[in-house]
Amino acid sequence: MSSFKRKTGIKAEVPTGTRPSPSSPSTFLTSTGIPSLDDILGGGLPLSCSALILAPDLHSAYADLVHNYFLAQGFAAGHNIVLVDEEPLRVFDECMWTPASFVAEQDRKELEADQHEEKIKIAWRYETMKQFQTTVESNQSSEDEYCRTFDLTCRVPRHIVDQALQSGQLNSIDLADGFGPERLQVQSIIERIAVVLQASRRPTRVCVSSLGSSSWGNLGPEDVLFLLVTLRGLLRKHPFSCAMVCLSPSVATDAWGGLGWTQKLGWVVDACIMMKAFTANPSLLALFPTHHGLLQVSALPASHTVLAPSDKLSTLRGLLASSSGAGGGENNLAFKCMRKRMIFETLHLDLDGGVGERRTTPALDTWVNVIGDANQKEGNEGEAVVKIHLGEGGPGSVVIAPRKKKKAVGFSLERPDILYEF
Repeated sequence: MSSFKRKTGIKAEVPTGTRPSPSSPSTFLTSTGIPSLDDILGGGLPLSCSALILAPDLHSAYADLVHNYFLAQGFAAGHNIVLVDEEPLRVFDECMWTPASFVAEQDRKELEADQHEEKIKIAWRYETMKQFQTTVESNQSSEDEYCRTFDLTCRVPRHIVDQALQSGQLNSIDLADGFGPERLQVQSIIERIAVVLQASRRPTRVCVSSLGSSSWGNLGPEDVLFLLVTLRGLLRKHPFSCAMVCLSPSVATDAWGGLGWTQKLGWVVDACIMMKAFTANPSLLALFPTHHGLLQVSALPASHTVLAPSDKLSTLRGLLASSSGAGGGENNLAFKCMRKRMIFETLHLDLDGGVGERRTTPALDTWVNVIGDANQKEGNEGEAVVKIHLGEGGPGSVVIAPRKKKKAVGFSLERPDILYEF
């Protein structure tokens, strides 16, 4: 009997609420709570990485909504959470939560009823064709519940928040306590985050909301960059932690930090996305009535790899569009917030300038052809074409031109009596 034995690597234990990256088994991914955003990031946010959410629109709070998804997913997955905010308890109470069982069953029945109505309306020859998709859905058959399904109409129960606070799962850093000058305040917050990460024995999520707002004091661009760079280095020392930072709308523009400010922010974090809402531009709202804004990707996480995994794994960014049936592309990503959920998807323009485009009169300087039977009116053979020219100056001119009859073309073959007409 041969004594040869194959060497097998020791299988690493997968932390709770995470899964290995398809591109690098040594890298563990955690979900942001939004399946479509996980797809854009390459399957999720890698541990030991930081993500930055920019939303420069002052009239909306989409960045805070993504932040709450990330926070709620940490609740559901059993991760430790460090929240830096002016009112941490208020943020905890406003987090969305998974729907109750009876609500989920009711939604399933409504979905089945809608699908039945669609089958009745659609032609039978199209039923076997794959339905066109613009986004990705969560895998509900997964046993590890990597990404939960959250309902924006539900809120996390208060007793779950109290239990998490007592057990030490939730750790809050209240900005209202006062930390002194701006640079000293940032340094003190980093030190308190480091203490929690060092004592944690399971995956930890660091959530920083509204960085640069009035509650942070008079922060400058140097202070914001210092916090992001220091936090990124701190995550590298603790490989089972990750962070999501949301900038205040006033800070997320080049007008605040100078020319190229948003580009610099993408250099000091692992992932950076900008959500440009349509609320400040009514023309865009009319052009894209089914979406709420555009998504711009500035940086993508590339932990333990040279190339970002999103470049070869993402469906919405267009590289796997042909195999999944979803239209993709780097510069045509958008987002919309519905009553129960928020999704990111590919944006497609309708014909003639959008779904709201409607023309009741022909454009100027055009010709309208009116075809009529001239045998009854003019007595000529064939048909007549009436051309009406519409212009700005003077009345329209009408020209009646008889249409010539089609000619017969004959081919002489072995039998000259056969005539082919076209």
